[in-house]
Amino acid sequence: MKEECLICKAPLEYLKEDVMMECEICHKQESSKTRCVNGHYVCNDCHTQGLDCVVRLCMEETSKNPITIMNKMMRLDFCHMHGPEHHVMVGAALLTAYKNAGGDIDLHSLLMEMISRGKKVPGGACGFWGACGAGISSGMFVSIISGSTPLAKEPFALSHKMTAASLEKIGEIGGPRCCKRNSYLSILAAIDFVRQHFGIEMEQSEVVCDFATQNNQCIGKRCPFSRTKVG
Repeated sequence: MKEECLICKAPLEYLKEDVMMECEICHKQESSKTRCVNGHYVCNDCHTQGLDCVVRLCMEETSKNPITIMNKMMRLDFCHMHGPEHHVMVGAALLTAYKNAGGDIDLHSLLMEMISRGKKVPGGACGFWGACGAGISSGMFVSIISGSTPLAKEPFALSHKMTAASLEKIGEIGGPRCCKRNSYLSILAAIDFVRQHFGIEMEQSEVVCDFATQNNQCIGKRCPFSRTKVG
């Protein structure tokens, strides 16, 4: 088994009901369905410590390819195989590529907005909410660049359509969860969506996963990004 718990490296377990947990790092108490088999719990805030390095990477990045940018983020020391950091990283990679491809945005301020929104989507949303945080992150990206609010008309529609397109791709593959796979699927859906609805041509490349050996629940050849399919 590869390591999963940030404290003892043991596998995670998902409970049927919320129970009160105390974060092993900051000692904050909150309800959650997720802990390791040894009882350890790490809150979302502690799990996503290090997002400042994502902002620095994005502000220095020149690529128009959000897959390339996402891969760089995934290799940062703070990023784990699975975790709510992906709920920010998908949108951040898309914002950066969108800006570099000609999108007229204030990248830094929108990255900070992406962090604020993405961090509110907890780990395990994919299984407990029926909406993967990576897919939601792509919808947040469209909401941000379109200026959507609950009272908007077209931006409101577009952001929902974006989330739906990503979740459709994720649902077609099925579970168990893989934050890397779902992030790639959401980004690829967003590249097509932005081209169609915003006229911005972000670059796209073949996706080949380099993280399978780190994933206890890897689905192997059933994954569209499996190395076993290459060649």
